[in-house]
Amino acid sequence: MADTANTVNAAHSSLVVRDAEEADKASIRSVLLEAYSQYEAALSDRWPAYMESILASVEEDGPKARIVAEWEGRIVGSALLFDSSEAAYGLPELGIKGPIVRLLGVARDARGRGVATAILRECARRSREWGSDTLYLHTSDVMASAVKLYERLGFERAPDKEFSNGHTWVKCYRLRLKESAFL
Repeated sequence: MADTANTVNAAHSSLVVRDAEEADKASIRSVLLEAYSQYEAALSDRWPAYMESILASVEEDGPKARIVAEWEGRIVGSALLFDSSEAAYGLPELGIKGPIVRLLGVARDARGRGVATAILRECARRSREWGSDTLYLHTSDVMASAVKLYERLGFERAPDKEFSNGHTWVKCYRLRLKESAFL
């Protein structure tokens, strides 16, 4: 994994998007808890297992890259970048043999400042660097504001890469990197 740091001017402050370090784990857990807790009511009895799997992702092997966004010395966002559907979900049958963004989370007080966009831009940049022409992500209808962001950035639905997790239809979006003005 290359040690990369990109500085972005967002809302008059410096935002640094970089590889996560061991010392960032507590901050990443905190950001993910805060970011995903807004879905607790919608997920109801599935919430405890969902949160446990999200927090476990901070420790588990599998991602090709762990990316964080640091704003004025504080971790305010993070994402995982996997290199296939098998690595991301244990689902080789989805047939995704390219990068997949998972668990993009942004602290509530940092939303609306370009943090998620900067993280996704870094994921797209790395995906191209790794030789991929497509970047994927999965989401559901409960995450409507995230879907709006993805569509605004040029992601399009990829229904052939969608699946059910037993409770929810998990939608797939892809960004065609060669055609995208996003980079």
